[in-house]
Amino acid sequence: MKRYYLVTFLICFAVLTAFSFIYNIWEEKVTLDLVRVGFLSENDEMTVNTNNFIQSRNTLEKEFQEHVEIFTKANVGNDQTEEALMELVHSGCNIIFANTRSNAVRVAARNNPDVQFCQISNAVAVNSKGGDNFHTFNARSFEAHYAGGVVAGLKLRELIDSGVITADEALVGYVGSYQTAEVISGFTSFYLGVHSVVPEALMRVRFSQALSNFLVEKNIAKELIDEGCVIIAQNSGTTGPAAACQDAAGKKTVFHVGFNQNMIDIAPSVSLVSPRINWDPYISGAVQAVMNNMPIEEVVSGNVNGNDVWAGFDQGWLEMLELNDNVVSKGTVTEVNRVIEAIKKGQIEVFKGSFIGENPDDPRIVTDLRWGYPENRSSSKPNFHYLLRDLITVEN
Repeated sequence: MKRYYLVTFLICFAVLTAFSFIYNIWEEKVTLDLVRVGFLSENDEMTVNTNNFIQSRNTLEKEFQEHVEIFTKANVGNDQTEEALMELVHSGCNIIFANTRSNAVRVAARNNPDVQFCQISNAVAVNSKGGDNFHTFNARSFEAHYAGGVVAGLKLRELIDSGVITADEALVGYVGSYQTAEVISGFTSFYLGVHSVVPEALMRVRFSQALSNFLVEKNIAKELIDEGCVIIAQNSGTTGPAAACQDAAGKKTVFHVGFNQNMIDIAPSVSLVSPRINWDPYISGAVQAVMNNMPIEEVVSGNVNGNDVWAGFDQGWLEMLELNDNVVSKGTVTEVNRVIEAIKKGQIEVFKGSFIGENPDDPRIVTDLRWGYPENRSSSKPNFHYLLRDLITVEN
């Protein structure tokens, strides 16, 4: 009789254990079948860079449909970031993407280990230690800026060869937001793209001292145009520079290269092209990782260092938006495609040449680019923080 009870007990225990195991698997599958995704940004869709970021939210909705539920917080200031993040957490978000420079993201990750926090890299994010659920990501945007510079250089060469301007009038203007490594890396790589076609070109840079200010950016661009800049490029938050170029069309010789947004509609007679960061590979990959209960860095394709991921043209993180066929010089499509393929294959090292870079904070600190500068070698955050001596002038 005792043996009978023992066998019965063991059978019941095995059945219950198997049922529990199957139930837990089923429960996990149901939970991961719907991923709640949060998006937090400093600005809204009216600004160029935030609009570009939010486009990946829209792509996510189309790609995963009923398998994602999305929550968005826009126009979140640094002092509001912690509260906004907690609202997303309390909404049940499994993963949150943050386009902000606030350290509150890292802190929130530490306090909410069951939620994945993914922040576009910056000095605060990359240089801070976070838990396993804190991730950073960014594109090798200098590659796209360089390709945009090649488009501008080809236009400059056409203007010089046709006698519209002389070689010593090949002046490029650039509107930036702040004097950060990200912006410096961007305008330097843009200039180097121009220089690869027109080595006589010089660049003049000014900053708006704001993430997004249409009137200030437009006025800066107008000043640069009035001073003789034939190309205006930007890494700023609005379409102001493009609008200034269009206003000057027909009165002055000037063309525009944007960033992160197609600006042909704003400046149809002068817009050449706009390179763009494509956040889709990271954001969609990270959501897929959460859905499959896998580490994000094992799913997303790119360069990986710990919880930091970055990539460029090679993984589709960058793209050139529509070329303005009515404005770009002949042969631009072929040449830009060649340049992009060369970048993918490592045949073009952007930050390399007979240039001396000076640290704007201390000109005594210099770098000799004859040996090259390994931008984004071990981190997603842009680090190039030098001004090319005698070629680029920065005016605050």
